[in-house]
Amino acid sequence: MVNERRDYISVVVLFVVNLINNVDRYTIAGVLPDVQTYYNINDSMGGLIQTVFLISFMIGSPICGYLGDRFNRKYVMLVGMVIWLICVCVSTFIPGNLFPVFLVFRSLVGIGEASYVNICPTMISDMFTSDKRTRVYMLFYLAVPVGSGLGYIISSKVETITKSWQWGVRVTGIGGVLALIALVFLVYEPERGAAERLEGKTSVRQSTSYLKDLKILLRCPTYVVTTLAYTALIFVSGTLTWWMPTIIDYSAAWTRGYDNYNELPGPFKDQTALVFGLLTTACGIGGVLIGNLIAQCFLYGWLGAWSKTKRAHLIGAGCGALLATPCLFILFLFGHSSEILTWVLVGVSILGLCFNWSLNVEVFNQVIAPERRSTAFSYVTLISHLCGDASGPYIIGAISDDIKSGHVDSPEWDYKSLAYASMVAPCMMSLSTILYFTAALLFPRDAAKLEAEMKSKESDDKPAVYSIDTWNDDCLNTVSKF
Repeated sequence: MVNERRDYISVVVLFVVNLINNVDRYTIAGVLPDVQTYYNINDSMGGLIQTVFLISFMIGSPICGYLGDRFNRKYVMLVGMVIWLICVCVSTFIPGNLFPVFLVFRSLVGIGEASYVNICPTMISDMFTSDKRTRVYMLFYLAVPVGSGLGYIISSKVETITKSWQWGVRVTGIGGVLALIALVFLVYEPERGAAERLEGKTSVRQSTSYLKDLKILLRCPTYVVTTLAYTALIFVSGTLTWWMPTIIDYSAAWTRGYDNYNELPGPFKDQTALVFGLLTTACGIGGVLIGNLIAQCFLYGWLGAWSKTKRAHLIGAGCGALLATPCLFILFLFGHSSEILTWVLVGVSILGLCFNWSLNVEVFNQVIAPERRSTAFSYVTLISHLCGDASGPYIIGAISDDIKSGHVDSPEWDYKSLAYASMVAPCMMSLSTILYFTAALLFPRDAAKLEAEMKSKESDDKPAVYSIDTWNDDCLNTVSKF
């Protein structure tokens, strides 16, 4: 009972840290037009702010994954969080003529997230057995949509109150200090593979070389295909969360007859950030819950005996991608015709995008051994962000600038250029849907392979007992060969 209470206290603290990290990631997006004005930058450079942050996030991920599989994971997270707090605060004091310096500090913020995102899921997997783990992951990953939504709301509201976008970004540092203190005193380092040992599935950890770990991961088709599916989805979510509030503001400025985006009333901009933030939070929570409900239905056969399958988590993730795909096509083609239609489509798209947050992690837990999970998560992070939300916002911004270059600068073409460029997103969601359902077909074989390897490893650790029954079996087997 004491150990269980300790586990849940640790998860609550890790949830809070995850929440603050996600709030910080989207504070810039909530005040992006003001940041662009302050530094006098175009859409490409606006997208680059997120890209450089994710570059260091990607570079730091394999390093943190390596350290997380071999050293005390709590200490690795603490060092990363200290770096994160320092860089968040320093970046808000960079003057308007030093945009490259601002980019450097925003990029280093990614190191803190890398130390946390890649390690924390492995700690949770060691605290809880499989019957509880999916539900705990569901609660833990609610921090993603909630934090993302709060990022827009908090930064926009604080900027309005203080008349300074810097304070809109800086405010997360206060929460970060409190979370750091809680992490030091309330979170413990669980033994690797502890949960699996309670289930009788694995033995004491056997270290392997980093190169061998990578080779084993590449030989797991479910891991590879699911990573690619998640990458395509992250491209879309990164694009949507970064550019959507700006697209909505441009659409309003155009349809309401303003000659310039800056003529749009401040209260309307605040309202856009507030509604988008609340919608992200509500639909994100709904998406995580519905995604897990769908997975549970297929996992336990609640829809009937025909529906019971071990592929449940990947089916749930695929359903989410399938739901978001047509909504995004309609959003970027016809969203400008109605503000209500825009918000409905944005909400349903976010709902579908959030089905997968906890489902992916449980899939990886079932096909990757405990001793290499930090490494596995680190390369999921590296690949998904390199080809996903690190490149997505910049690519969309660059395409938008190219489309806009042949037209008069106006709210109409500010909107159309970004909307047309964003049509890349639903194409990527179509790809994600196909890949998730492909991974579902591959999953049973890889899960069975890992379970067999764990049982084999466990039996290798036990002393051999050569009984009379074993001798009889050996004799029968020998005779049968002749």
